[in-house]
Amino acid sequence: MGKRACPRLSPCGFFPIIHWEDGEISTVDDSELPVLLPELKDYKPGDGGQSPLANATEWLQVVDKNGRKGIRETNTMPQWAGSCWYYLRYIDACNGDAFVAKELEKYWMPVDLYVGGAEHAVLHLLYSRFWHKVLFDLGLVSTDEPFQKLFNQGMILAFAYEDAAGSKVPTDEVEEKNGKFFKKGTDIELKQIVAKMSKSLKNVVNPDDVVRDYGADSLRLYEMFMGPLDAVKPWQTKGIEGMNRFLGRAWRSVVGDSDEAPVFVDETAPEAIEKVMHQTVIKVTSDIENMSFNTAISQLMIFNNEMMKMDKRYREPCETFVKLLHQFAPHIAEEMWSILGHNESLTNVAWPEADHSKAVENTVEVVFQVNGKVRAKASVAKDMDKAALEKLAMENDRVKEFMNGKTVVKSIVVPGKLVNIVVK
Repeated sequence: MGKRACPRLSPCGFFPIIHWEDGEISTVDDSELPVLLPELKDYKPGDGGQSPLANATEWLQVVDKNGRKGIRETNTMPQWAGSCWYYLRYIDACNGDAFVAKELEKYWMPVDLYVGGAEHAVLHLLYSRFWHKVLFDLGLVSTDEPFQKLFNQGMILAFAYEDAAGSKVPTDEVEEKNGKFFKKGTDIELKQIVAKMSKSLKNVVNPDDVVRDYGADSLRLYEMFMGPLDAVKPWQTKGIEGMNRFLGRAWRSVVGDSDEAPVFVDETAPEAIEKVMHQTVIKVTSDIENMSFNTAISQLMIFNNEMMKMDKRYREPCETFVKLLHQFAPHIAEEMWSILGHNESLTNVAWPEADHSKAVENTVEVVFQVNGKVRAKASVAKDMDKAALEKLAMENDRVKEFMNGKTVVKSIVVPGKLVNIVVK
């Protein structure tokens, strides 16, 4: 390749070959690479079903230094040829001297995780592995396999319609009347089903419309909250509304409703807030590693509900919540981070660390029994000793009521669980 920043290479795999008038076929000299593709106004096939490149007559015709005339090859490789190695070009996209610099390829490869649909198992993954192994045999890449781990995400379905014979009816030909669905302009009743989004059924949800109405963060959250990443899930717009409301609550818990700038205090937050904060860091960290995004978002909702109860805006839980939310709703999180008084992007901020000792329950519920029957319950410190537990039980009003006038035979104390007072 010649030296050129981000060269306009052919996405479909153009062959740099010339067919000369005397019958010779030769490759383009290395000094003339890359061959830049022509600008085309019309991408219709050429005469006789040739590639659209056949219509670029000026670009097509070449003459060598001796005046010999030739025609460039117009056949192209299918788009799969480009998708077979794009991950390598991404590493060093603007390199004009090689398809990827060796030191960068060694640093980044192999790909840690490939997330894709199962339908790409043959149409992409098999081809890319074959392509990569050829490059490896040629000594052009340092790894035998391109991808270390594969995860197949589930398919998102949408509502579709069919008639009594099972024939599908495009969504734009359907109208609703009194909660039932009919083919427009007829009395033919249709059944609403859940099916794969497709252009033919016209049941594809345009993300631009969702972003316009609810914002990109709501769309991101909804797609991750729908269910396990590998599950097949139906699309429901009401779910996006729920995510939008959650982001509203998140904003209120950190920023508030008024136009006045929020005041954040550096005091230690109440124990209940601290506990759920550290629990959330632990769970969200683990869930992201396991690609369980839906349960991570559920935990953020629990954390946010607890934050809504705060009497002050404690800085540590507010900042921790925003750091965790950033992975799922980056736009609103960046805005809140700025309001918290930070100039740098959250992208460059370290992930929060959890204190496991603060994430565990420090209290436990014990039961107080009289002759084996539960008479009262109490929340006590987990490490309360037997003597203190027995004293607390003896002083409990409900226990004293059942012990009135009776003699204590013995007390059975199981720390963290129960106190049973035997009387007669």
